[in-house]
Amino acid sequence: MKVNWDALGIGASLACAIHCALLPLFLSSLPLFGINIIDNILFEGGMIGLAFCIGAYSLYHGYKKHHHSLVPLSLFLAGFVFLVVKEFFVHFHAWLLIPAVLLIIAAHILNFRSCRVHNHAHAEDCEH
Repeated sequence: MKVNWDALGIGASLACAIHCALLPLFLSSLPLFGINIIDNILFEGGMIGLAFCIGAYSLYHGYKKHHHSLVPLSLFLAGFVFLVVKEFFVHFHAWLLIPAVLLIIAAHILNFRSCRVHNHAHAEDCEH
């Protein structure tokens, strides 16, 4: 079975956006039961770490094996800068989350399209 890492990365980014946007609305009663994942720094860090690992692998694979373009990687890293900064500036959470998610999703879409166009491009730095 072949894994489409771009689709997985887009899904992880969307799951993160849904978590950040909708989870507080639906799960605001969890503290009544002693469960607090809404403002749990470990949960937030885990989600960010998971999205970074999946995205970094997907984009590196696309870069190395297919298109050799740094544009998707640059968009992805810019999105993650916004994503990490939003954890420190909570008053600007939504203003930082929106560009973060859009940049990360754009990086995965561009990577996916570039991989399909170039399929298996070779450059001077190609080792396979």
